[in-house]
Amino acid sequence: MKIALIGYGKMGKAIEEVILEQKKHNIVSVSYKDKNSMLDLEGIKRSDVAIDFTSAEVIVKNIQKVAKLGVNIVVGTTGWYNDLERVQKIVKNAKIGFIYAQNFSIGANVFFQITAYASKAINRYSGYDVFGIETHHTGKKDSPSGTARKLANIIMQNYPKKTKLQLEKLDRQIEEEELHFVSVRGGRNFGRHEIIFDSDADEIRLSHQAWGRRGFAQGAVLAAEFIDNKKGFYNFSDIFNEKQSVSKNKISKRKVMQNK
Repeated sequence: MKIALIGYGKMGKAIEEVILEQKKHNIVSVSYKDKNSMLDLEGIKRSDVAIDFTSAEVIVKNIQKVAKLGVNIVVGTTGWYNDLERVQKIVKNAKIGFIYAQNFSIGANVFFQITAYASKAINRYSGYDVFGIETHHTGKKDSPSGTARKLANIIMQNYPKKTKLQLEKLDRQIEEEELHFVSVRGGRNFGRHEIIFDSDADEIRLSHQAWGRRGFAQGAVLAAEFIDNKKGFYNFSDIFNEKQSVSKNKISKRKVMQNK
C-alpha cells in the first residue's frame, strides 16, 4: 500500500518509524515536513491512503483537498468534531473511504469497551457515582481530550443516571445527573484516562495509560490497512466491532458443527 503522511510532527515521525519497521507499505509523500512546505497534492495523488495528524485549524481544508483527489483518508487530528456532519458530506460526495478516531491506540479502544461494560453493570445498582479524570503533557493542544469526550459519551449511553456532561470547574455542588470529567495539563504524560465508580462501600477505578506515541502510530497504520479500497465513513471502533462479529460467527459455526 502507498501511504501519504500529512503532518510530520512527533506523530508523523512515529508513524513513519512504524511503517519502515513493518516493511509492508511505502511512504510516497510527506506534507508539512517543515514550516515552509505545504500540502503535497501531487504526491498524495499517487497514494492509496493519506494519514493526517496535523491540527484542527487545517484539517477540514485538508480533507476537502484530499477527497477531491479520490484518495482515502485516515484522520488522527482531533478538535474538529463540530464539523463532523460537514466532513461526512464531503466524504459521501467524493465517494471515498474515511476513518477517524479520538484515540488510535488499540489498548484505548479495548478500554472503551471495558468502560461500556462497567457502566452498564454498575447502572443496575444504587449508591454509585461515576466521574472521570484525564491527564496530558504540556504540549497537548485541546482540552478535554477527544478520548475523554468519547469515554464520557460511552458512560452516559450506558449509565442513564448521568445526562449532562460537565467539563468545567465547579464553584457549586454538582448535580446528581451531571457527569464531571476533569482535565489536567502538565509534565510529559502521553495520556492517562481514569474512570471512577464510587460508593459508600467501595470504589472501582479503571484506567488506561499510554507510554508513548508508538501505540497510536500502530493503530493509525492498522486504520490505513482497514480503509484501503473501502468507501464510506468509519470510526476506528468499527474495526473492533468487525473483528468481534467475525469471532462470534466463527463460534456460532463451531457450535452448529458440534451439534450435527
